[in-house]
Amino acid sequence: MLTKNTQMNRDQIEMIALDQLVPADHLVRKIDAAIDFSFIYSLVQDMYSSERGRPSIDPVVLIKMAFIQYTFGIRSMRKTIEEIETNLAYRWFLGFGFYDKVPHFSTFGKNYERRFKDTDLFEQIFYRILKEAADKKLISSEHVFIDSTHVKASANKHKFVKKVVRKETKAYQARLQDEINADREAHGKKPFPPDKFGKEEYKEIKESTTDPESGYYVKDERTKQFAYSFHAAADRNGFVLGAIVTPGNIHDSSVLEPLLEKVIEKHGKPVVVAADAGYKTPAVAQYIFENDMTPALPYTRPRTKDGYFKKHEYVYDEYYDCYLCPQGQVLKYATTTKEGYRQYFSDPVQCKDCPFLSKCTQSKEHKKLIQRHVWEFYLEEADHLRHTQENKSIYARRKETIERVFADAKEKHGMRWTTLRGLKKLSMQAMLTFAAMNLKKMACWTWKSPAIT
Repeated sequence: MLTKNTQMNRDQIEMIALDQLVPADHLVRKIDAAIDFSFIYSLVQDMYSSERGRPSIDPVVLIKMAFIQYTFGIRSMRKTIEEIETNLAYRWFLGFGFYDKVPHFSTFGKNYERRFKDTDLFEQIFYRILKEAADKKLISSEHVFIDSTHVKASANKHKFVKKVVRKETKAYQARLQDEINADREAHGKKPFPPDKFGKEEYKEIKESTTDPESGYYVKDERTKQFAYSFHAAADRNGFVLGAIVTPGNIHDSSVLEPLLEKVIEKHGKPVVVAADAGYKTPAVAQYIFENDMTPALPYTRPRTKDGYFKKHEYVYDEYYDCYLCPQGQVLKYATTTKEGYRQYFSDPVQCKDCPFLSKCTQSKEHKKLIQRHVWEFYLEEADHLRHTQENKSIYARRKETIERVFADAKEKHGMRWTTLRGLKKLSMQAMLTFAAMNLKKMACWTWKSPAIT
């Protein structure tokens, strides 16, 4: 039977508390029960004057407003304030009543510029929440999963200038130089002088005129844009243990070392480090092994052209330090380059009449070259470990941990693109997003439903 609502109770007056209107299992109740935000006062105490100026907006309220934005994936602070105006659960979380005035949307931005911009406040908040999770025995950092994702910058990809800039110095450059010179001396070669390594190299880049700190990122013909890279490490339970933000054109492998050092400093040394193919480099494998950790890295296809012998078909003899080709010829050591590669050459006299020459090399001199990095041994060890059942099961958890973190961050927490500009503001976004995700997980896992009476 069709029924029409004839009652209009819009003007009905009730005696009711705001607490009664917030559902008992609402996420804001879980978050409020999981952590006491009063720790923020001690973090910002030096940023406020105790004697001068007008009374400030409560800094806990400011940070909670940011958490509302990043926890519920609201696109901007302006929209967040609009939501707080009408959402009773958000008002309850902030400690506001029905008629309390909500701060203007520009308040957080002004406080960021005047107080928070050049501080590590948001990183401290991130690690404080992580400590709460660790105290509750929710963190399991013996296996660490590392990856990165691109966040589209607030910049027009057609507005840029081309610049020639100096190439960045790798974090491992100093120890690689020592390894190269030691290797050359072991082979009876003269070590390279310091100025040989110190020679500055340059490259041409596209620099955005809108956001110069972003990086031009090319994935394929259709994906070309200015972006930032959010690098993160997660534990086996999906808690983010650390994060670093870089321009979008920085290679993943160059960030693993500083990111892992953050994790070690805060949580101790992991047993296994799992990462995708972007991190499968000699420097990464060497760093992990030399620091008494185990890498869990994937299979990567040979990059040899079709129709040619693969590198693994040339057998390396460690004792005599040479390679043997499929026909049994010896490729002897020639030199070690300043990039860290040992070079092995075949004898062109023997190669000239070899029946497999067309499958071996395109050299006009009939000379086959094989290069082997001074840290190639560590990559080979990582490949051997890849076949163990333990490493297979650990690597398979990437999709449940770090990949799930990035998927949730983009779908539920507004991290697919950004409206902010500059590395400092993007670092704030990363810290608040991952802090909100950790807090949400901790709150849901530790929540105890109120008894039904």
